[in-house]
Amino acid sequence: MLKVLFIGGTGVISSQSTRLAVERGINLTLFNRGRASRSIPPGVRLLRGDIRDIETTEVMLGGETWDAVVDWVAYTPEQVSDDIRLFRGRTGQYVFISSASVYQTPPSFLPITESTPLVNPYWQYSRLKIASEERLLRAYRAEKFPMTIVRPSHTYDETLIPIHGRYTVIDRMRRGEKVIVHGDGTSLWALTHSSDFAKGFLGLLGNSHAIGETFHITSDELITWDQIYLDLAQAAGVEANLAHIPSEVIAAYDPEWGASLLGDKTYSKIFDNTKVKRLVPDFSAAIPFSHGAREIIAWYDADPARRVVDESFNQLTERILLAAAQSWPAK
Repeated sequence: MLKVLFIGGTGVISSQSTRLAVERGINLTLFNRGRASRSIPPGVRLLRGDIRDIETTEVMLGGETWDAVVDWVAYTPEQVSDDIRLFRGRTGQYVFISSASVYQTPPSFLPITESTPLVNPYWQYSRLKIASEERLLRAYRAEKFPMTIVRPSHTYDETLIPIHGRYTVIDRMRRGEKVIVHGDGTSLWALTHSSDFAKGFLGLLGNSHAIGETFHITSDELITWDQIYLDLAQAAGVEANLAHIPSEVIAAYDPEWGASLLGDKTYSKIFDNTKVKRLVPDFSAAIPFSHGAREIIAWYDADPARRVVDESFNQLTERILLAAAQSWPAK
């Protein structure tokens, strides 16, 4: 039986991996602050603490060891360095959750493989993930620290509407208002349900062939951004009124939104998942986004408290739409 430690383990991406790990009989411990809204499956051991409090964490961990340790929440090379200190000699495998946004943006070639260069001049989030990967690679080369790097792409569950603005966009659709889609809406994208991601991910844990390697895990379904919005609208029982706005214009009004577009979502991303399938031959992504969209809307409709409308995002949307109408008046 594999003995595994998840740092985090209750988030959008990780919670399904936690559930599936229990189903597969993995001896699982979660180390987190214990504040998550998602329930922890029976049989999972919980250690409450702040992994960034190194001295206290070292005392809590004592002399315990694991077959694999997964840090779902590390974000910076400094945090990865702390993990190396904490788990050096304590684990047979350390897994860092990076991001597929680290790949060259815009990509020179498609499909993207794990050997695609890592360079993203637009998004600080991605640059920090790249620096974190580089820190791990140095540790692997210098001391054979048993690392594995996993790069999820855009992964969601029923609680996450995978578009900027979240439920506010659904509310606008239901009121017949225009919603913004970046570019012309035709760029290709991969949305991966977290339960599909979990199937590929868990097959890497305790796998000696994964040591020193990097993997992305994504759905093979290709979908345009227009279709993502249309699937959500159909699930919500309405027709979508789409307004196409260049990413550069959006970035001028909202730098954070713009960074996530220019640093990732503006460009078509097609991933070759051959590498992870070679090590995990039973991995396949079975949930199309049309199904995922219905699951999402059902979750939000089940509780009015979940349907939070952000008026500041509404106002931002109206400002961008007004500026676009003045710049490109209808003929």
